[in-house]
Amino acid sequence: MAGPRIALFGANGQLGSDIRALAAQRGLDLVLVTRAQLDASDAAASFDGLSFDVAINCVAMTRVDDCEKDPTPAVAINAHFAGRLARACAAKRARLIQVSTDYVYGGQAQREPLSETVGRAPVNVYGATKALGEDLARLEHDDVIVARVASLFGVAGASGKGGNFVETMLRFGQERGRLTVVADQVMSPTGSWDAGEAILDMIAAEAPSGDYHVVNSGVASWWEFAARIIERAGIAAEVAPIPTSNFPTPARRPPYSALSNAKLAAAIGRPMPPWTDALDRYLRAKGRL
Repeated sequence: MAGPRIALFGANGQLGSDIRALAAQRGLDLVLVTRAQLDASDAAASFDGLSFDVAINCVAMTRVDDCEKDPTPAVAINAHFAGRLARACAAKRARLIQVSTDYVYGGQAQREPLSETVGRAPVNVYGATKALGEDLARLEHDDVIVARVASLFGVAGASGKGGNFVETMLRFGQERGRLTVVADQVMSPTGSWDAGEAILDMIAAEAPSGDYHVVNSGVASWWEFAARIIERAGIAAEVAPIPTSNFPTPARRPPYSALSNAKLAAAIGRPMPPWTDALDRYLRAKGRL
């Protein structure tokens, strides 16, 4: 084992699963912390029995519409748990990598990938609770990296969502033959493997504390993302664009939350690969390409 001891919270999730695999490849000293070991919604949960130099917090309530319907668990998990973990990290003199989201932005007027200096303006409870988690972490500790990810897709799938967008499109494409997908929401599709690599690279490089956009390069609307999935998987299905107004949901989504990863690339000394490459690697791993 080499390097700092890393505690991975949310070790069984989509991003956590890929970080686990990457850490094993690199021979890193990794402590896995799952929900069974520590319940993020329990305000009395203790970190006392854990020893680590760096904590990666992948724990989150990510079902956007569920957060809107009942904010209480989202506040507990996305916000207050981040603050408690940051306080524990400060006591242990450990660095915290707080995984956050592009949904902390509102994106009404923007049409260029957002830098870390753009003001946050969440339009839903999920984004607001993740933004609060960022703030509480910073208040409790001065050695925090906020790693904002976006539209993650990984081989393990998101257990809280029953899979991920790629798997949903593949299934619907095969079952229905015609898909309708919103075309006026633009974001940065990101492979969780690439995000995990970048997070571990930031730890290895001892990147300065601060905010980073940990996303693949390039932008796409959900419709463009879906069309690429269907095309690359060789599924004979039509993918039709629709406006958000044709697909109402309990929670609003930001119309533009594409992120610039220039700061991240400078910190880790390499560019992030395009999302199209990440999608191809995903499809190959799933035997669909």
